Amino acid sequence: MRRTDEPADLVVTGLGLVTPAGIGAEATWRGLLTARPTAGSDPLLAGLPVDFSCRVPGFDGAGLLGRRLAARLDRAGMYALVAAREAMTDAGLDSPLRDASRVAVVLGVGTCSFDTYEAEFAKLARGRPDKVSPLAVIRSVPSMIPAEVALDLGARGPNLAVSTACASGTSALGVAQDLLRGGRCDVVLAGGAESVCARVPATCFHQMQALSRRRHDPAAASRPFDRDRDGFVLSEGAGILVLERAAHARARGARPRARFAGYGASCDAHHPAMPHPEGRGAADAIRAALADGGLSCRDIGHVNAHGTATRQNDLAEYEALRRVFADPPPVTSLKGTLGHAVGGAGGIEAACTVLTLEHQMVPPTANLDDQDPAIRLDVVRDAPRAMAMSAAISSSFGFGGQNAVVAFTVP
Repeated sequence: MRRTDEPADLVVTGLGLVTPAGIGAEATWRGLLTARPTAGSDPLLAGLPVDFSCRVPGFDGAGLLGRRLAARLDRAGMYALVAAREAMTDAGLDSPLRDASRVAVVLGVGTCSFDTYEAEFAKLARGRPDKVSPLAVIRSVPSMIPAEVALDLGARGPNLAVSTACASGTSALGVAQDLLRGGRCDVVLAGGAESVCARVPATCFHQMQALSRRRHDPAAASRPFDRDRDGFVLSEGAGILVLERAAHARARGARPRARFAGYGASCDAHHPAMPHPEGRGAADAIRAALADGGLSCRDIGHVNAHGTATRQNDLAEYEALRRVFADPPPVTSLKGTLGHAVGGAGGIEAACTVLTLEHQMVPPTANLDDQDPAIRLDVVRDAPRAMAMSAAISSSFGFGGQNAVVAFTVP
C-alpha cells in the first residue's frame, strides 16, 4: 500500500447520512445490519404500474431545518442539508467557518426536483402560467443543491454539481479528490443527494423495464444478485463525506475515519442505457482506482457493489469483478435494503463503506434468497459478516456507460 504520510494523502473526517434506513449515520448503519428492506407502497405513486418505493421515514423538514427554509427546498435539497450538517459536526468543523473560502461543496445530483416539475407543469397544462411558483427554476437546477448546502454552512470555496447518472455521487468524490490534491481548497463536502420517488421517474423507468414489478410484495422487490431479480426500486436520500488532506486534519486535531485512497472513472462507450456485457468499462474504473491508491487486488478485503438488481447490470458487474480479481473479495449490495437513490446512491454507499471499514463488519445483502448461479461471487447474506479488512472499494455505474469507483483504507 501507499505510505500514509505522503502530502497528497486524503482522509475522511466526517459522515452524514439520510436514507430509508434512518436519519443519521448511526440509524442508517443499524438498519443496514438488520437487512430489513425499506420498500413499501407509496401513496404518491398510486395508480401507476409501479406504485412502491423506498422513502426516508419520519422526515420532518420543517422541524429539522425550519419552516421557511424547508418551504424553499425540494426533498433532495432538504436531505442534503441535514446530511451536510451531520457531516460537519462529525468532522468537528464549527459554524461560522474559519476560512470559508477554502471549503468546497461537490455533490452528485442525477436529476432534480421531480415534484416541482409535476406540480408546476400541471399548472401550465391547465392554462395558468400565472400560478407557477417563482421558486420553480431555483428548485429545478441541479447545481442549487450544493449551492443550498453552501448557503446553509457559509462555504465559499468551489461549488459544483456533478451529474453522471447513477454514478454521480461517486464521481463527485473524484472531483473533490482533484480539488484537494490541486490545493484549490482545504476541505470538501462531497457525496450525493437525490429523490426519484415521484410519478415521472416511476413511469419513465417502468417504460424502460428497469424497475421491479413485484407489486404484490414490495419489501422483497429489490433483490441484488438473486435468480429472481427483475429490476431496481426507486429510492431517495443523501450521503455526504467531509474530505481533507491528512496534514490539514492533523493540524486541527481531527480524527480520520478512513483514508480516501484512490478514485477511478471510465466510460463504456457501448450503449446509452445498457452496460457493456463483459463489464469492460467497470473493470477499467476499478483498476484505475486501485492504481490511484497504490493498491493491489490482494489489498481489497471487500467490495460495496453497485448491485442494482437488474438482470444485465448485476451480470455485467460480476464480469467486471472477475476481470479484475482472480478471486473477488466478499461483496454486498445495500440496494436490497435501501433501494436505488440514483445520484445519491454513490455518496450513501461510500459513506457506508467507511462505516464497514470502521466496524470491520460487512452488512448483508437483503432479499438474496437464491443467488443467480451465473454470478459466482461471495455475496454476504442473511447476517452481517465480521472480517478483518484494511481496504475496500465502492462502485457506481450509470446510464451512458458512466463508471466511478472509490477506494478507502483504514487510517
